[in-house]
Order: sequence, then structure tokens, then C-alpha cells
Amino acid sequence: MSQNHLDTTIFGEPAPDEPRRRRHQRRKRSRGRRTIALIVAVVLVGVASVTAFTLLKPLVSSIVGGGSNEAEDFPGPGAGDVDVSIKAGDSGETIASTLKAAGVVKTRTAYLDASAADPEQSAKIQAGTYTLKKGMKAIDAFTMLTNPASRKGGGVTIREGLWATEVYALLSKATGVPVAQYTQAAKNPEAIGLPASAKGNVEGYLFPSTYEFDKSTPAAEQLKAMVALTIKTLDAAGVVDADREKVLTLASLVEAEAKLDEDRPKIARVFLNRIETEGLPSYGLLQSDAAVSYGAKRRSLFPSQAELEDESNPYNTRIHPGLPPGPISNPGRASIDAAAKPADGPWFFFVAVNPITGETKYGVTLAEHNANVRELNAYCKANPKDCGR
Repeated sequence: MSQNHLDTTIFGEPAPDEPRRRRHQRRKRSRGRRTIALIVAVVLVGVASVTAFTLLKPLVSSIVGGGSNEAEDFPGPGAGDVDVSIKAGDSGETIASTLKAAGVVKTRTAYLDASAADPEQSAKIQAGTYTLKKGMKAIDAFTMLTNPASRKGGGVTIREGLWATEVYALLSKATGVPVAQYTQAAKNPEAIGLPASAKGNVEGYLFPSTYEFDKSTPAAEQLKAMVALTIKTLDAAGVVDADREKVLTLASLVEAEAKLDEDRPKIARVFLNRIETEGLPSYGLLQSDAAVSYGAKRRSLFPSQAELEDESNPYNTRIHPGLPPGPISNPGRASIDAAAKPADGPWFFFVAVNPITGETKYGVTLAEHNANVRELNAYCKANPKDCGR
């Protein structure tokens, strides 16, 4: 090779004397190759994305919605009757699963969305058997469950504020199980799941709800189901084990004295103020007529003078300071929540100035309270039957 020969490229670039046409062709081919490579890359990414979506969609759906597209709903109205049983204490999630398994609703989420839109009605769904249709629109199924008239017969409803003896009578009437068997079952705390803090007293733990018991269900099993619901409600209200008895006792007083839900937290506060605030002429005394009547074992809005003066009655809160020795009734969820989270307020007195509507007025001073009592007396004078006189 001649020593005068020079390489015509420097670091891959054409030498200055290379013809312009050749440089242009090389650049054009280079751009073409880059364009093709880019197109191929885009196509590969697209294919990978579609493949991943196709493969992962069922997995995501199964995680979020139990194996189906939870946003779907039947168009309704449905066809073919199917009986669905709702048990006492069933959560919205449990009900949704029950309905989906029965083919009533297409997805759990469709029902849960309908339930979440009306939490007040959702909380009122009673235990029992309902005749629904397969393929219903979720909102239609929810509406039927919230209507007590949709429930088939056979259940027994225990309302709030009943005494244990009254609960036994209702259960016996509905199931045919003798009252004596309930009384006997209540004497075995462990068999019915009664916590140690109850000290063997079932009063307060028989949760008000609708139950489907029959004569084949032993008395102990029935009471156990009711006790379990009370404990579940206490736990949901954030009540620790050590405070269960106190909260239930206060809740039973609230249940006996309040008619409107809006008054329950206020009445709970009045009771606590009375037993926790020193300096009152009646410091420590709850002065609950409902407690006096419970101890006297006589249902009455107004205890007799002899009952009010009976020192042997441990539930006589006009004489004995502090909370009574135990619950005086079986309170419902609203009263338990009120006792667990009382309202803030300075009141020491309250009185229902209208026993029928439940209108209640509160007082901070005795003078305010006396004025409210005069209003009640005027009402009772004009409507003696409303006051049980």
C-alpha cells in the first residue's frame, strides 16, 4: 500500500471529498432503519399490553369482586321465587354474599352500593326469611329487605327495653318452649356465653332484634344467640370488657327513659353528671323512676309513694347513690351507643313533658327543672290516660 494513501473516513464520518449524493443516500437508509425499529418496538409494546390486560383482568376481578365484574347488575325485575334467610347479626357483606349465592343479585358490589346509599334503612333489616326473585336489580332486592312486610312469618321480634322475664314470655309464645326452660338456661352463664363481668345476671344481655327460633332450638341456644349479639354491639361501640357492665347498666336506664334517639346521648350525660358532679343537693342520686319500678317489679311510669320510699329496693335510685346494681332492661343499639359516647352538656335534670310524643326538656338548675315538671303536670291533668293515672 502506498504511503500516500489516506483513509477516506474519519471516526465513521465521510471524508470531505466524498460525493454529496452518497452522503445523502446513507443518511436516508439510516433514518429508514430507525423508523422501522421504532414501529416494531411500538407494536411489541402494544401486543404485550393487550396480552397482560387479557391475562390479568380475571385475576384483578377475582380479587376485587369475587371472580366477576362487581360493577354489573341485573336489569330486573327478575323471575322465579327464591327464599333467602337473613340471620340476626348478619353484616351487609354477609347479606350481599347470601343474595349473590341465591342468584338474586348479579354481584355483591351492586347490592353493597344500594345498601351504602341508605345506611339508616340498611341498619333496620330484620332477621328472617324473605321471598325474593332471581335476577333482581340490586336496589329492588334491598328495598324488599328493608320492608318488614316482605318477611315471611315464623320469626319473633324482641323490642328494646323489655325485662328478661318479658323476653322469656315472648320467646315461649313464638316457639312453644316453656318459660321455665329459659329461666333455667339463664342460670348457667357459661352455657349461654354470658361474660364474667355480668356476674351471672342475664338482664341487659338479651339483645333486641328479630329471631327465627323454633321448638327444636333449645332455650340455652336461643339465649346464647342473643347474648352474642349484645357483646358484638358493645365491641362495635368500642366498649372494653371492663366497662361492659357499667355501659349496659347506663344504656338500660337510657332505654327506659328515652323515646327519641336524639335524646339518648343527652339523657346519658344527665345521669353521668348527677353521679359525678359534687355540690348538688342530690349529689350521686340518679332519681330514675324507671329503676325504682324495675326493683319493685311493677311496670309504671310513676312509682307509688311507698315504692319511692322503699329503702330495701336496691334499684331505688332516689335513695341509693350511683348506678343501680345492674341493668334494668335489655337496651338496643342506639342506647348502647349513647351510653358509650354520651353528649357533652351541663344538664342535671330532664323530664318528658309529653309521654306520648316523647318530647323531653332539660334543665341545669332546679328552678328550670321545676318549670318543666309543671308543664308535664299540666299535660297529665288534661290527659290523665296518657300518663297512666
